[in-house]
Amino acid sequence: MPKDDAVASVREVPPEVIEFIEQNKGRKVFLEHEVKGILKEMGLPVPEGIYLAKGGAAETAARLGYPLVAKVSSRKIASKSDVHGVRTGVSDERTLREVVKELMRIDGAEGVLVEEMAPQGVEVIVGGVMDEQFGPVMMFGLGGVFVELFKDVSFGLAPLSHDEALRLLKEVKGYRLLEGYRGRPRMDVEGLAGIIITVSRLMATGLVEEVDLNPVALYPDGALVLDAKMSVFLSQKP
Repeated sequence: MPKDDAVASVREVPPEVIEFIEQNKGRKVFLEHEVKGILKEMGLPVPEGIYLAKGGAAETAARLGYPLVAKVSSRKIASKSDVHGVRTGVSDERTLREVVKELMRIDGAEGVLVEEMAPQGVEVIVGGVMDEQFGPVMMFGLGGVFVELFKDVSFGLAPLSHDEALRLLKEVKGYRLLEGYRGRPRMDVEGLAGIIITVSRLMATGLVEEVDLNPVALYPDGALVLDAKMSVFLSQKP
């Protein structure tokens, strides 16, 4: 639990967060589309999507356009990949209906999130956790083998300034990939720094136990938060 002096005052808590906490009293963990909803209100880029609740009314995803990605949604499933809960390249309405039925049958499924399929980019991870000793701590790393194999990550205390966010980026060895390594285009480092700063503001409220944006797809112009998890402290009030 965070110490009392780590909890921000109401004036320091973004109004979107206050409203979100108030609307979800008694809940600790949230579904992906709910987390992306609050992130979008805070100005972060997320794919357009439709959430289909289990047992709810059917809704067409035609307005999103194809191809689409469909993902099982559940507070009980730690890894969608482990339960084969992600389908990419869904090309038409008929295929989508079949895929949604399959995903709904996964044990623990609460619904299915259908989203526009994002173009491939450089995948990075942005996270935050409330540490008992240090308070709100931010983490950044490049995705894939850089995190899994090389443990190439950096840490900082929230909230982060613009300069501190850039330092976090430059501390990882894989930062050269973001600069445009071997003729590849330079990624939107400023946009990524903005995402890190916003997440650090969220962590600095003292209301959030953990947030995990993994992956965030980064492009030469912009980024998209492709997956998001968040848990809050039940005993905290904004």
